[in-house]
Amino acid sequence: MNEIKEPLIQKRIRLEHRLVFPPMATRTSDDGIPRADTVEHYVKIAKNPLIGLMITEHSYITPQGKADPNQASFSSDEVVAAQSALTTAIHRANPSLCLFAQINHAGAFTSREVTGMPLVSASPVKLKEEPARALTIDEIQNLEREFMQAAIRVKQSGYNGVEIHSAHGYLLNQFYSPLVNHRTDEYGPQTLENRLRFLVETIRLVRGAVGAAYPISVRLGGADYMQGGSTTEDAAAAAEILSREDIDLIDLSGGMCRYTREDTKAPGYFSDMSAAVKQCTDLPVMVTGGIRTPEQADQLIKDGKADLVGVGRALWQNPDWGIN
Repeated sequence: MNEIKEPLIQKRIRLEHRLVFPPMATRTSDDGIPRADTVEHYVKIAKNPLIGLMITEHSYITPQGKADPNQASFSSDEVVAAQSALTTAIHRANPSLCLFAQINHAGAFTSREVTGMPLVSASPVKLKEEPARALTIDEIQNLEREFMQAAIRVKQSGYNGVEIHSAHGYLLNQFYSPLVNHRTDEYGPQTLENRLRFLVETIRLVRGAVGAAYPISVRLGGADYMQGGSTTEDAAAAAEILSREDIDLIDLSGGMCRYTREDTKAPGYFSDMSAAVKQCTDLPVMVTGGIRTPEQADQLIKDGKADLVGVGRALWQNPDWGIN
């Protein structure tokens, strides 16, 4: 396990090890507030000394973007006390652990039953049971400010960094994917810069709000792995664009295919994308997907396919993963 035990020090990122517990929804929050069993879950995993970075589950920035009835929230100042208790408990369990929170808007990937509101997306689409309408430019800019406010709350809650979720078919990813984005304005699919505009403008607002010293990660659903969707070439070009912004980490996962692939179950099944992305950026690149053993994680780093490796299900099932 020589590779995942190595530290990573780059830009604002300071990690003792290269193993990451990636964001995985526990669905254990009530009205957006983490419960006691949420805290217990994260503390149990945080005690694993091999983990250098933990990213907590996606949390909605506004009730309009809520994906699940028991999803965590950063949509109001009311959550800060409970989130602060969570970060305190995690840092007490592992003082050297770097802890990020992930902020998100589900867009069309939710339901009116969950949000109590009409669904919105890049374009008029139907991703689940109900159709969504296209956001106006004013609404896009309002949501950018909601991401910014959520990031401020993340910092106030004691997290070491914030991750902006633009993967798994959620709202920012819906603008990036040509399968969903059919707009004709400057946020449309005509260029990659247009498809990334919502995300890039959000990054800039978040950076201005959290300050120059605070780490920002982007989870990029770089490729849809579907006919007519975004490609690994898109992911590499997107990484080059994002690298010009003041961010610290590119965390790669699937786009409209979400977090799995039908065509492969090989360890690190997004590693073809991460290998391509690493050719286009000097930023640390993280990959996840189907990694079951420390040897598999090591190999991905050794082969130059990633700088950080996320292990989700295996650590969830066995918090002592890799220790013995």
